Amino acid sequence: MTLVEFIAPVRDKTTRDKCLAILYYSKLHMKNASLTTEGIREALIKARIPKAKKLNVADVMNKGGSHFDSDGFKNDRLLWRITGAGEEYIQRLLNLPNRPPDIEHDVNTLETLARGIQDPDAREYVEEANKCLKAGALRAGIVFIWAGAIRTIQSKCLSKNLAALNGSLIRHDSKARTVSGIDDFQYVKDKNVLLVAEDVGVLDKAERSTMSEALDLRNRCGHPNKYRPGIKKASSFIEDVMGIAFR
Repeated sequence: MTLVEFIAPVRDKTTRDKCLAILYYSKLHMKNASLTTEGIREALIKARIPKAKKLNVADVMNKGGSHFDSDGFKNDRLLWRITGAGEEYIQRLLNLPNRPPDIEHDVNTLETLARGIQDPDAREYVEEANKCLKAGALRAGIVFIWAGAIRTIQSKCLSKNLAALNGSLIRHDSKARTVSGIDDFQYVKDKNVLLVAEDVGVLDKAERSTMSEALDLRNRCGHPNKYRPGIKKASSFIEDVMGIAFR
């Protein structure tokens, strides 16, 4: 969702509501936890709010009550952030789902990603992952995201030389079956898929290492145990896996 689209419902609201919406959007979609008054005004201008240049943003911040808070200084300019009370207010005002900003950002990103995935199976996995995230089922979401990611990496491996692919596979697993189509990968362990992907040039060493770490998390989430990933852990997983597998 663009800034203009997000701000549209509050164009006729108070300056305070507009500033709150800017800070909420900035935190949610731009990963900026705080902005200076000048930054808020610039965002209002980008959102095409009428007479944004003349709005007294500093006065709004100072009189914002519990919805705004100071976040220190940047280059001698006071930083402002939206508080939890402010987030709840904006969620009610704009009828937004009551999800943590990090997860809300991931939900929006995955929706955009899914629309661009050509492989129907990989796309369905990502869509299922998004349903899980919306429901707060982080472990299930991680498992489904991994399924979509490894499916995509398998497809990329098949686009490489099959002889080189199978030669690499045998080196990592002497009992491996020959792979000639996507369904053959169901007999290949994910850790070996990653190793083969590095060998045939789908992943570089750093990417393979990062995906191996992600696989460890996926396995902790996919087997019965007491582990419960936090929001930041899930968001970090999503960022890494999406940035590598779906680039």
